[in-house]
Amino acid sequence: MATSLTAVPESSEAAIPGLRARDDATSAEWPIYAVVVASACIVVGLIWDISWHRTIGRDTFWSPPHVLEQLAAIIAGLSCGYLALSTTFAGESDARDKSVRFWRFFQAPLGAWVCIWGTIMMITSAPFDNWWHNAYGLDVKIISPPHMVLASGMIGIELGAMLMALGAQNRARTESARRRLGIIFSVASGLVIVMVTIMLTEDASFANDMHGSRFYKATALMLPVFLVAFARASRLSWPATRIAVVYMLVSMVAIWVLQLVPARPMLAPIYNAVTHMVPMPFPMLLFIPAAVLDVLMRRFGDERDWTLALVLGVAFVGVMLAVHWFWADFMLSPSARNFFFAADKWDYTNRPGPWQYQYWNLDRDAARNFSPLLLAQGLVVAALIAAASARFGLWWGKGMSRIQR
Repeated sequence: MATSLTAVPESSEAAIPGLRARDDATSAEWPIYAVVVASACIVVGLIWDISWHRTIGRDTFWSPPHVLEQLAAIIAGLSCGYLALSTTFAGESDARDKSVRFWRFFQAPLGAWVCIWGTIMMITSAPFDNWWHNAYGLDVKIISPPHMVLASGMIGIELGAMLMALGAQNRARTESARRRLGIIFSVASGLVIVMVTIMLTEDASFANDMHGSRFYKATALMLPVFLVAFARASRLSWPATRIAVVYMLVSMVAIWVLQLVPARPMLAPIYNAVTHMVPMPFPMLLFIPAAVLDVLMRRFGDERDWTLALVLGVAFVGVMLAVHWFWADFMLSPSARNFFFAADKWDYTNRPGPWQYQYWNLDRDAARNFSPLLLAQGLVVAALIAAASARFGLWWGKGMSRIQR
């Protein structure tokens, strides 16, 4: 009887075509995942830090939120630093082709350089902020030079994480890889939107602001540019809606978790005796206007950007008004004063009063009465601002869709 011997493959990689390629792709992507996780930790740390200031006050630089933010910056910086050094000194030609040169020698993806810059800014801000508070007092102003340095570093890491995911998505050669990296890009983009909305806290976050044109002007300026740009650069369906959902989920989970943490003020004067961490306001219902943006962008395509920008601007402000005008009424009602919606949560420095349930920054005439005409004029201005914001977003998104490095 004849016996045939079949050679056993030396490794399972040789027996399964494409396994080595998938493993190489996964190992090459780990800096992206590390930076996106660091980006998420920065957002969580910032939300926690704001709640800490609203509930406890600034007691020490080494508070848990500050430590989380700085550790996240270090993780992002070390991951991208390793990526730059390994690409420069040990990278293959394919890795070098996907990189950007710095100082004509060091090589790394564009997003990695942005993250490294953001890390330097965040770490630099730490001793600067500590000195500033020692010199000028605790919580003198939110807008201060060290806080601006810190904010620029945070935004740098958020944008760097988004750019790293974007470049990997655009380079992906298979549908499964494009979808996986597209989801990572959506998450990173959603974290950027969270940062943008935090910047809008004083003008466009409380329900009390939603009956004045100032709210719609602020959101028209800051939100369409990012939503439209990220949506145009994404390879997934319903991209703006996905990004808005990420923003809402992150914000809502933070609200629910913070309310469970017992805390008391430690810095006078105390006018509101809070007993648990004070959360951020409930997020805007951004997924609704985002879905409208997705429908319009899919309908118009890539050829009529000026017309599309005008339509997007009018639609964004119109949908925001239709949704949040009535949403504000609900959020100021007793029905929203519960764990889920977390309405009527105020800083320990706020004196309780009827202002909590009133509308702020209304469009008023010379007699200080609410003026529908002035509101309408303000909304027209908001629509024009949104159109300009969307037009820049379309241009930016078209450029982002071509990023390979």
